[in-house]
Amino acid sequence: MKLTNRNLLLSLTLFTALQFGFAQETDNVEALVTDRPDATEASSTVGKGVLQFETGGLYESFEENNIKSENYTYNTMLIRYGILDNLEFRLGWDFVEGVTTVNGNKLDNVTSGLSPLLLGLKLDIAEEDGCMPEIALIGHVFPVFSAAEDYRPEYTGVDFRLSLSHTLSENSSLGYNIGAQWGDDSPEAAAIYTLAYGYSFTEKFGMYAEVYGDLPEDSSANHFWDAGLTYLVCNDLQLDAYFGTSFTEGQDILIGAGLSYRIRKKK
Repeated sequence: MKLTNRNLLLSLTLFTALQFGFAQETDNVEALVTDRPDATEASSTVGKGVLQFETGGLYESFEENNIKSENYTYNTMLIRYGILDNLEFRLGWDFVEGVTTVNGNKLDNVTSGLSPLLLGLKLDIAEEDGCMPEIALIGHVFPVFSAAEDYRPEYTGVDFRLSLSHTLSENSSLGYNIGAQWGDDSPEAAAIYTLAYGYSFTEKFGMYAEVYGDLPEDSSANHFWDAGLTYLVCNDLQLDAYFGTSFTEGQDILIGAGLSYRIRKKK
């Protein structure tokens, strides 16, 4: 997607305004913890009365036997709301456009629309205590009827996972998820896993590196990796950018960027 000078100027203006607007922050509230940009879900909830938006865009491509599929996801919105101190409601959706190229010729049958909505809950189970990790339980359902015709699967999707994390040092941490999923166009179950290492260079800049994948019951396993950078504009706003690909056949490249914003409950 070509970025025009006008769009670049608008983006830089918005970024500068955000920097200035939040420069006056004086409270000591902890920085927000996000579930993006990596595939590893955080092991904590947002807190009672807190509303958090996590959104972005991404590009990914797949090529096999001279057939190349490209997906442009323009909005990967996840809304998280704290029902209780240890329980959050989750609502998410993606707007996707797919393009197929055969032997270098782009086909006219472009697909576009919403993928199935994500509806779910996250529950804090345990706080970190020595060698014992912080633990949360997450569950989602993806109703078939909520998707656009081009992206409507045959089966309703369901997934659940345990999210765990360890603090390794003042500047580094390790997070990992284990669980299972059902859905898309297959009724078979697939085990899912993620493992992410995070490091903070400063109070503002951080990075992560991650491996993740799924192991279906009757199909070949899929294994991926990605890495990225995060920038904390203020305690309630974070920007991110990342890239990745797959170890196994499938995804050729993944590139994305986004932001997360928190609206805290007024005291």
